[in-house]
Amino acid sequence: MQSPLFAHTEQQTQERYAIQNPQMLRVTLEGHDDILARKGAMVAYQGLMEFDGEYQSQGQRRSRANTGEGLDLMRCSGQGTVYLANLAQYIHIVDIDQQGLTVDSSYVLALDSQLHTEVIAVDSQFGISGSGKYQLNITGSGKVALMTSGQPLMLQVTPEKYVNADADAIVAWSNSLRVQMQAQTHSSGVRRRRGNTGEGWELSFMGNGFALVQPSELLPPQNAAIGGGLAAQYGMGQQGAHGQNRGNAWE
Repeated sequence: MQSPLFAHTEQQTQERYAIQNPQMLRVTLEGHDDILARKGAMVAYQGLMEFDGEYQSQGQRRSRANTGEGLDLMRCSGQGTVYLANLAQYIHIVDIDQQGLTVDSSYVLALDSQLHTEVIAVDSQFGISGSGKYQLNITGSGKVALMTSGQPLMLQVTPEKYVNADADAIVAWSNSLRVQMQAQTHSSGVRRRRGNTGEGWELSFMGNGFALVQPSELLPPQNAAIGGGLAAQYGMGQQGAHGQNRGNAWE
């Protein structure tokens, strides 16, 4: 049997986390180094692997119910290789160190189990809840795999050059940055999510660090409502996932 498909073989690398291709993550486990991954993200594995739902404390459940921010994870353990992906979104590996990372939990694919996560609030000039109001703070030492809709842009922030980003396009930023949530529009429609300008809430970053922005201002595909009925269960028709997500760049 012959086909160009046979060119898409496993990546040969000694790295624990490796990008198999831009939209698939390869993680090697050796029996003592569990990872936490988004539930349902496993697409294949080799070796002796186990997948268990990760326990959430009462505080974590309460925080997620109140803020909408949090992680729904499974624990991957064993010896072998696991491949992770989510709706063909682009995947990026980040090394977390003392600086830490703040991220929208919708864009987390996997992380080392020893990393600590906590929901934090983003200050708003207007005291209004909206996109970007709550985020996930990741600290410790380890790796996290992030997802974006399309190829992202990494913006450096310095005391001389601050950055503003659309709250729907921002993916993550350094914990070292000072952040404030504000609205670009100055019209009477400021309390409507996008006013009358087409631009809505934005986050302003100051200090030393970086901000990661994706080329999409729409909800991640996994957050979109799929609809109901038998057709929706099989992803068909206008009630299916693609019918409900037209224009959302996950391809």
